[in-house]
Amino acid sequence: MTITATDILNAKILIVDDQEPNVTLLEQLLLESGYTRVTTTMDPQAVCDLNAENHYDLVLLDLQMPRMDGFEVMAALKADDPADYLPVLVLTAQPGHKLQALQSGAKDFISKPFDLVEVKTRIHNMLEVRLLYKQLESSNDTLEDTVQKRTAELLRINLQCTEEIEERKKAEASLQGTYTEIKQLKDKLQAENVYLQQEVARQFNFDEIIGNSQLLSQVFHQVEQVAPMNATVLLLGETGTGKGLVARAIHSRNARKKSPLITVDCTTLPATLIESELFGRERGAFTGSDSKQIGRFELADGGTLFLDEIGEMPLEMQAKLLRVIQDGEFERLGSPHTIKVDVRIIAATNRNLIDEVRNGKFREDLYYRLNVFPITLPPLRQRKEDIPLLVNHFVAKFNKKIGKQIDIVSNAAQNTLQQHHWPGNVRELESAIERAVILSAGTSLQILDRFDSFDKRVSSNDRFDGVNRRVPREEPSVQTLVELEHEHILNVLQQTNWRIEGQQGAAVILGLNPSTLRARMRKYGIVRH
Repeated sequence: MTITATDILNAKILIVDDQEPNVTLLEQLLLESGYTRVTTTMDPQAVCDLNAENHYDLVLLDLQMPRMDGFEVMAALKADDPADYLPVLVLTAQPGHKLQALQSGAKDFISKPFDLVEVKTRIHNMLEVRLLYKQLESSNDTLEDTVQKRTAELLRINLQCTEEIEERKKAEASLQGTYTEIKQLKDKLQAENVYLQQEVARQFNFDEIIGNSQLLSQVFHQVEQVAPMNATVLLLGETGTGKGLVARAIHSRNARKKSPLITVDCTTLPATLIESELFGRERGAFTGSDSKQIGRFELADGGTLFLDEIGEMPLEMQAKLLRVIQDGEFERLGSPHTIKVDVRIIAATNRNLIDEVRNGKFREDLYYRLNVFPITLPPLRQRKEDIPLLVNHFVAKFNKKIGKQIDIVSNAAQNTLQQHHWPGNVRELESAIERAVILSAGTSLQILDRFDSFDKRVSSNDRFDGVNRRVPREEPSVQTLVELEHEHILNVLQQTNWRIEGQQGAAVILGLNPSTLRARMRKYGIVRH
């Protein structure tokens, strides 16, 4: 709020004195100073009526007057409006009257005889204060009016909302009967369907896992046993045997199924970032960390964490992982605060962890923590009776994806697929079927692959035993799984002219994510020459 000189000079002033010389002197002084609205009176009894009519900004009031002195005038002004601001500047020659006047409500005083400079200064200062007070009163009135209007508007809106809520409640009540009927019909259909669904699932697949062989049925039985528990599970088996699908099946059969299943592929995480990926980081924890990151353990709180290819985890990280598995607590990178989580662990590996422990590449205590309930997934060559079911499943899948209508799989095609040893397991079979669907003309599946590179190099007698050890066939010329995978990846890269991504890229044919394929290439030292 700002008071200008013009505002002060336009203020309304009343001079009250029974001595005409004093009235004349003060009036002339004010008019010469530029004040434009000056009123005078020598009758103190007329002051209240004049003020009620004009609402003066300043009253220059003499205290010693006959019939009615200045104190009585101030009392009368206060009686008219006890809450009003009393803009009185008293004129007195008696020192004892000054304090009494201020106690009676006067805002200031001027001593007689007059010092003209003092008179002008005090009048100017008091008018400035008075006008500021009036502006404040006006602002308060405006604010109060605004508040009242807004309150009335909010009350109206609240009433309208209340009416709308009542209408909605009535509509919901009318729909409740319909909803109940629909729900009853839905429950009936689900009840009628559940038996058939269970039979189909039991005969041909377990969630997304296709097959009815004896070896796979043993896996299903183990999953049914451990899934409702919160025990740690270690999935063992070659690449492409479906360890990720089994992990999802275990999670979906546990009370944690409404919480997330968080997957961590240990082969794709750089060693420098794996700690922050697992446990999270605070902003500024290291160079380049310009934001806070929630780790996978926090994301999986209340759910399940699937550690795929756990054998690839750096040794220094294994101790920190062991602590979380044992105590359920950790600290974010760059934070001293301990975080507690409730996470079920499912780990998977295609490595021989016993050998890794012996070679000092895997912690023995972590191995025993993970090996609470091991499940070994059989390779495809040991359950070839499942191949026809898998072929039908993949043909239907890629018919829908590619837009083909292949509905015939000849005996010759089945024999070709049965004769291959499938070192890449189900993942390799899926890629082979996708290629065949793409290349087939008409409605019959044509298998054009010869599978020469891998035939007879992996025996159907090779298997994992119960403690994660491969039991090889007797022939000394057998290649290791690592050698087979290295050669298979190299051959597919050469067939695709080293193209990794895209529909015709090596990653799609191998059934891997491009980042996973690149990690395997680095692992095996595969480079284009």
